[in-house]
Amino acid sequence: MLFNSLTFVVFFAVVLGLYYGVKPWPARKTILLLASYAFYAAWNPPFVALLWISTLVDWVAAKRLAVTTHKGGRVAWLVLSLIANLGILGFFKYGGFLLESFVSVAGFYGATFSPARPDIILPVGISFYTFQTMSYTLDVYLRRAEPSKSFLDFALYVTFFPQLVAGPIVRATEFLPQALAPNNLNRERISWGLFLMTLGLFQKVVLADVMLAPAAEAVFGWNRGPVFSLDAWLGVLAFSGQIFFDFAGYSTTAIGAALCFGFGLPDNFRCPYAAVGFSDFWRRLHISLSTWLRDYLYIPLGGSRHGAARTVIALMVTMLLGGLWHGAAWTFVVWGGLHGLYLVVERGLRSRFGGAAWTQTALATACFALLTYFLVNITWVFFRAESFHTAHLLILSMLGVIRDGAQVLSTFDMAKVALIIPILLVVQWLFRNKRTEEAAESVPAWLHGLAWAGMLVLIILAQGTDNAFIYFQF
Repeated sequence: MLFNSLTFVVFFAVVLGLYYGVKPWPARKTILLLASYAFYAAWNPPFVALLWISTLVDWVAAKRLAVTTHKGGRVAWLVLSLIANLGILGFFKYGGFLLESFVSVAGFYGATFSPARPDIILPVGISFYTFQTMSYTLDVYLRRAEPSKSFLDFALYVTFFPQLVAGPIVRATEFLPQALAPNNLNRERISWGLFLMTLGLFQKVVLADVMLAPAAEAVFGWNRGPVFSLDAWLGVLAFSGQIFFDFAGYSTTAIGAALCFGFGLPDNFRCPYAAVGFSDFWRRLHISLSTWLRDYLYIPLGGSRHGAARTVIALMVTMLLGGLWHGAAWTFVVWGGLHGLYLVVERGLRSRFGGAAWTQTALATACFALLTYFLVNITWVFFRAESFHTAHLLILSMLGVIRDGAQVLSTFDMAKVALIIPILLVVQWLFRNKRTEEAAESVPAWLHGLAWAGMLVLIILAQGTDNAFIYFQF
């Protein structure tokens, strides 16, 4: 069930009515839990069983971790949780990828091996809810959190439908305390939630799908040789805007939907294209994932506590696995590796010249921000390209090495990209240090209402394709 569909609008209205139509708090949470299962089952009902497995395994493991005092026993329960979660994720998401990689390696050494291609369907949102449930068990193991006393609350935490399939990745310490006290009807809260849902759908439906997706698809889908340099740049810039509006649109919609039920979810984006440097970029992009990787991978690997060499290894391993998390393809690994390399180089420069050089003047800050955005777009090529061959040709065109490529973009698509991307960059720069609520409060009420109405009209006019969110495939 897609957020940008009439089916979801009806579903959301019915669930909201039922939720506030009953008084007992356990009954309200039960309605949300059943609605979440129905929401997920709309894609493929049998895959609800995977949610049940994750829920039961981590519920039992956390309970045992809390009462087991022997270190070996605690490690065993943690390993059980990790094997169950990563095993399911590995089979469904990486089974085919690992088999293809093995065949390629065997072929490199002259061995002929032609296995039947596995027909594995990737469950929607498995990367997100797997990391979410794992964080719960890891926090209990590390004694950062106590296990939930209510199975209903924990099951709702795992399956809460607004953020179930594409995040934000919510920690149990953020969600479970909110499930203790009843969420009473609050018109102001619901109004703000509905506005955020409208803003998120506007980003997805109008800006990502209508304004930018055609140019990105034309350039990255071109398979008859290189494209003209201008087309290459506009196609990559279009994708940089498309993936931001698509994913930020989902997160904003999810945060708004959750708020309507009285639950607060963490911000997932804070103007990433206004970042000055790559450490700043990852503090602003996909925040729930970047903090997850930091807390459960980078720091356990040693972080910055054991010298420069150990820090470099920790950064590279974290970003390579972060790239692989995004997709079962070597292009995603390269994407993550490039970000890891950028972070390593930035860390070295900061150590050599000091952090003040990045923000010594307004001009220097702006220049470093543009350089960051330029390098980010180089990495997006590998993220979006279907093959290294496509990525190679695009980068050569972008750098001007290839100058006689095909012109694949229409004047209209070029104009849309040339209009939207500069506006995106300017808006993010102006609001780089403000939350969405702070930005909205600075706008007069009449303008806020006019913008809300305008977004609703444009969403309605743009409906018809119901394109899935990009991160559903991850």
